[in-house]
Amino acid sequence: MKIYYAPNTRAVRIVWLFKELGLPYELETFQLGDKKMRAPEYLAVHPLGRVPVLEDDDGTRVLESGAIVQYVLAKYAAGRLAPAVTNGNFAPYLQWLHYAEGMLMPPVNIIVVETILLPAERRNQVNVDRAVKLLGRLLEAVDGHLEGREFLAGDFSGADIMTGHASIVAARLGADIADKPNLRAYIERLQARPALQAAWNA
Repeated sequence: MKIYYAPNTRAVRIVWLFKELGLPYELETFQLGDKKMRAPEYLAVHPLGRVPVLEDDDGTRVLESGAIVQYVLAKYAAGRLAPAVTNGNFAPYLQWLHYAEGMLMPPVNIIVVETILLPAERRNQVNVDRAVKLLGRLLEAVDGHLEGREFLAGDFSGADIMTGHASIVAARLGADIADKPNLRAYIERLQARPALQAAWNA
């Protein structure tokens, strides 16, 4: 299988997943802003010129990181990193699997655009402040759920790859986690995982 990847993007989640599962993969690496990502050849792979993309050996392509995680776990994980539908952790697993993109990443995207991607004269601090405040509230829910838990849905799972990664990125972008001890400890646990360390450096 082939992973289209750029450092410090959602593609880190996919390499992390493959490292956790011990699955072989080929990596095609870009840098954000790389003109090759806007070339017709790559737009034929991803019509928006983004990463990640997973290309399976049969030619199947999956674009969104959450969809890729679900696809790989359903097809190749043999029951690992996802509770069975009969397991009491199945509903929390689905919730936190999708919380990353449904809740955490929209304000993260605003912060990235306003503080990194836009030129200084076009940045809007009001948008940044609003997004940081919202992100703090959204992370409170993660912190509260982690009370008495090591991971989001029983054992380490795809939900931790999704919402865990989003939480780490949020903290790196300045979200206040000083008053969120469960989340701080959770981030430290995730950062200590060799598979994630390898994914950051892919």
